[in-house]
Amino acid sequence: MTTDTLSDRILKGERRALARAITLVESQRADHRAEAASLLDQLRKSGRQAVRIGLSGTPGVGKSTFIESFGMFLTGQGLRVAVLAVDPSSARSGGSILGDKTRMDRLSRDPNAFIRPSPSQAHLGGVARRTREAVSLCEAAGFDVVLIETVGVGQSETVVAEISDLFLLLLAPAGGDELQGVKRGIMEMADLILVNKADGDLRPAATRTCADYSGALRLLRKRPQDPDGYPKALMVSALEEAGLTKAWEDMTSLVTWRRENGFWDRRRADQARYWFEQEVRHALLSRLETSQAQAELERLGSGVASGALSPTTAAKQMLTKLAQA
Repeated sequence: MTTDTLSDRILKGERRALARAITLVESQRADHRAEAASLLDQLRKSGRQAVRIGLSGTPGVGKSTFIESFGMFLTGQGLRVAVLAVDPSSARSGGSILGDKTRMDRLSRDPNAFIRPSPSQAHLGGVARRTREAVSLCEAAGFDVVLIETVGVGQSETVVAEISDLFLLLLAPAGGDELQGVKRGIMEMADLILVNKADGDLRPAATRTCADYSGALRLLRKRPQDPDGYPKALMVSALEEAGLTKAWEDMTSLVTWRRENGFWDRRRADQARYWFEQEVRHALLSRLETSQAQAELERLGSGVASGALSPTTAAKQMLTKLAQA
């Protein structure tokens, strides 16, 4: 299938064409990379935009359950929803389970939803390297909301914030005190903190956790891209589908305010520049994978190991070789 045909089918909203295009952009083959770049250039002309929502949280906090309940809520509002779920890859075998479609059984059968799990392939930051391009494909296919689920992450994996318009942090009840809430990193990147599992016996603990984080957010320095009252902490229950309406109302209010005040376009421009710089860095690092570079690394590495060269001197010699190549 040519990129022109694939582009036309994606613009018509064909799910199979979208899945095929995501497979293409995730490929590492040089010819596939060239085709993917051509396809993305064609689709960029459509000018379609979706609300990109990044979702992060520790393993077991209920991200998949929340996404299914929230996705069903959005499709019930007449919106088309795409879910890009990133699964951790094994450090030993390189494989991934990719079981998010199984977890989101109801949403996977909804005609207005599209779910695509992808392996992280040891890429740091909580998302796969080509997730950004997959988001662009989903926008071109006419989806109104793109949900980006990260792998279970800690406090420093914030790359998803460079892909999304809204960044949601999901927390479990009794997941920390107010001091935990003022720690830098992922906490200060969040636009909304959602305390999940606010149901049954866990509801009192969820209420305390929400209050702790609400207080902590007031201590953080106000960001220019936030109106009064943001970021904020809310309680939700993915199991009982409670609090979803309030969360969506707050999300749409924040999106509307940012669009009206110029922060939406500015943020998208900053993100495009960030990914341009990341592509340049990755291309430079890939030059280390050539046979000549590997041989030079081995030679200099042996010198460092034997004590004949210092790491700093060896690194300088390696960089000089790369610059001359």
